[in-house]
Amino acid sequence: MLLQGKTGLIVGVANKHSIAWAIAEAAAREGARLAFNYQGERLKENVEELAKTLPGASAFACDASQDDQIAALMKHVEGTLGRLDFLVHSIAFAPREELTGEFINTSRQGFATALDVSAYSLVALSRAALPLMREGGSIVTLTYLGSERVVPHYNVMGVAKAALEATVRYLAHDLGPRDIRVNAISAGPIKTLAARGVSGISKMVDHHREVAPLRHATEQGEVGDTALFLISSLGRGITGEVIYVDGGYHILGSLAPLG
Repeated sequence: MLLQGKTGLIVGVANKHSIAWAIAEAAAREGARLAFNYQGERLKENVEELAKTLPGASAFACDASQDDQIAALMKHVEGTLGRLDFLVHSIAFAPREELTGEFINTSRQGFATALDVSAYSLVALSRAALPLMREGGSIVTLTYLGSERVVPHYNVMGVAKAALEATVRYLAHDLGPRDIRVNAISAGPIKTLAARGVSGISKMVDHHREVAPLRHATEQGEVGDTALFLISSLGRGITGEVIYVDGGYHILGSLAPLG
């Protein structure tokens, strides 16, 4: 029971296939009490039904692109959990039209939206959670290899993930003296609700399965267990890192085109 008596907020669960939900299952299995957010009525029922399956879990409305909603979420979390020991950030978005064709055609608004939702939201959530992390803690976010290599159709999301990884390092520097660790997990491609917006996601998963050293597609549970390591005392000496959970795919020097 690595997380017995610990509390956590997991932002970004959409359904039972979400990476964030796999992290939630791993954390709850080890004794954590959890809170979740949902964005809008479309996801409310899914998230609330999932929360009901975990002892003591609760869900609150929050659009992480709105500071007032983040503040309200943290107020609810404080009233329900009392404090926070860990925060999981699993949010990414770019308009669908920005994830097809060439990156050079990225619109100004599409660029701003992708960076705001996918990267700045980590800053906003971390700042709002800070008063609740009075005894230190851990913050974990999700990234992808498209931050450092060109992945066809990933386009502006690759730039946003690069910004997210830089954000992890700067936050790790700021929050380390408060005994708060900040890390990212770079997962292989997984067919989640969010990933379906990326053109060619099925080809990406198949390609990964064929050429990654471990020769299998990345599973949500693998990411969940890695996050568990980072938010528990087992990861107490690690901060500012990007940990790859992709079957070794990122080590390959020559990658076949996916387009």
